Amino acid sequence: MVLAAGFGKRMRPLTDDTPKPLLEVAGKPLIEHALERLAAVGVRRVVINLGYLGEKIRAHIGSGERWGLEVCYSVEGEPVETAGGILKALPLLGDAPFFVVNGDVWCDFDLSGWLQSPLPGNCPGRLLMVPNPPHNPEGDFGIDDGLLSGSTTPRYTFSGISWLRPEILTDYPRRRTCFGLGEVFVHNEDRLQAELYEGDWCDVGTPERLQRLDARLCGKSSGNN
Repeated sequence: MVLAAGFGKRMRPLTDDTPKPLLEVAGKPLIEHALERLAAVGVRRVVINLGYLGEKIRAHIGSGERWGLEVCYSVEGEPVETAGGILKALPLLGDAPFFVVNGDVWCDFDLSGWLQSPLPGNCPGRLLMVPNPPHNPEGDFGIDDGLLSGSTTPRYTFSGISWLRPEILTDYPRRRTCFGLGEVFVHNEDRLQAELYEGDWCDVGTPERLQRLDARLCGKSSGNN
């Protein structure tokens, strides 16, 4: 699932007429980078949730045929936050574990390694953590023997990339129409697997970060030619 329903308020004025996942970096919209990486590891079906300017995303992505994907959409009439959006989309996602990728994150992590190391039966999911960026210096969680921890230091930042079982939401006792993934992760501390990734990652939350990422990636492309 690609989360693409946010308003992108911090990205204004860029998002006044364009949803954040369609903002371009290195010559293509952010969401295309995510779809390419999912297709590259063998994913064939993707659910995208739609909110603010969502029809522009649907018009651009269409059926997903360009990436060898079957793309379907979960339309949200009102904002329901990250966990609410996934919970609403569960009928489209099925019963097996599924990847969740924030539509405004760029990362070169190879998800194929996760597929080669399946989730244990009693594990509700796996989170990709990254070193803390300047805008989140305190981090979100620690990692204790491969598991997410609220008390262990050092703390790291959740990347916006995870592999979740549906039960992490259907069994959550405080599930409701509108709620975020953060509280679900806290509830499942010491049960969720967590992996630190120190490669290339960027939460494209402001126009300045978008500009820096674009310049860096274009510089890499030029250097490879």
